Amino acid sequence: MRQVFELPAFVHRPIDLGPLTLPFSLWELTTEFVLPSIGATVAVLVVFLLLRRLLRRLEIGEESRERFRRWLRRGARLLWLLVIVALGSRLLGAELVRWAGTVLRILNQPFFTSGNTEISAVTLILVIPVFYFAGWLSRATRRMLEHGLVRRFNLDPARSFSLLNVTRFAVMGIAVIVGLSVIGINLSSLAVLFGVLGIGVGFGLQAAVGDMFAGLIIIFARPIKEGDRVLVDDIEGTVHQIKLLHTVVNTITHETIIIPNSKITGNSMHNYSYDDVRIILCNTVQVSYGSDLDRVGEVLLEVARRNPWAVAGMKHRYQVWSFDDSGITVRLCTWIRDASERIPALSWTNLEIWRAFRDNGIEIPFPQMDLHVKQVPPVSNTGGDDASG
Repeated sequence: MRQVFELPAFVHRPIDLGPLTLPFSLWELTTEFVLPSIGATVAVLVVFLLLRRLLRRLEIGEESRERFRRWLRRGARLLWLLVIVALGSRLLGAELVRWAGTVLRILNQPFFTSGNTEISAVTLILVIPVFYFAGWLSRATRRMLEHGLVRRFNLDPARSFSLLNVTRFAVMGIAVIVGLSVIGINLSSLAVLFGVLGIGVGFGLQAAVGDMFAGLIIIFARPIKEGDRVLVDDIEGTVHQIKLLHTVVNTITHETIIIPNSKITGNSMHNYSYDDVRIILCNTVQVSYGSDLDRVGEVLLEVARRNPWAVAGMKHRYQVWSFDDSGITVRLCTWIRDASERIPALSWTNLEIWRAFRDNGIEIPFPQMDLHVKQVPPVSNTGGDDASG
């Protein structure tokens, strides 16, 4: 006779959680919710991957493709959530309304009370969409101003940067305050609590708070703006994005460096494009003492005129800089049109100076040192002979 495997009795009994008895058993939970949820997750994932692969084959722009990809992700998440809710509703059946009310009452029990403010789990859950909505509203306001007001009044990049960021943070702050008030959090009644917490948290977040205020200084004072060519310590690159706590810089070697804002405002910083993106590029070279300095100047100025990065109509300069041990140091100062082109322009000019000096017979001296040795007269042994005698 073939034996039939039977599950333990507790698998079919309703799940008992102390004071609560759930209206389904472990077997029902597994077969009607867990396993279908896993199957639904796999199905949604497969459909999403197929649609994304189909999207790659469509001949559309990269921006449109990325926008469709974002909507696909959102649609997949919404579909998955609806399936989970439907499976949960099917599992609870007629007890759905009663259990939903019970869970809501438990979550709505306040665990902190201050004045008219009661904070519960539901309150904390509602804080998440408040901050999400505040962030979305601030970004939407920034885009609206960027495409409307800034272009209409033709503001310069520095002014538009300050206006857009100040407006963004102001809208975010107002939205957060209004949202917290709507869900029942009275900020005035929590001032004492925030003050006590601020003393302890302040010691641990000193650097973050310093970076935040430094970010506000950058936004209002505008020592740098997005697109500027800067040198901070040994980091040179283009400012890609300025955030409240840090600034993102793309270096000349195509690396992304995240610099804390306090490091920018607290140290000396070289901004190549603060008022004007044009800069003067100085190339230094030595020539021998036997060189004709007037001819050297003509050769160098001709190199400057041929520079592909040079600013048309600007006067380049040739300078006799110093008289050194191995030769005479001269400088060629060339106006170039953009500070971001300083490195390639510097390399090109050095190479062309070497070629021009070679073609015109101008010597670049090697470091040298002359050593003069004086002849020492021989030592007389007369005194020694007398002593021996």
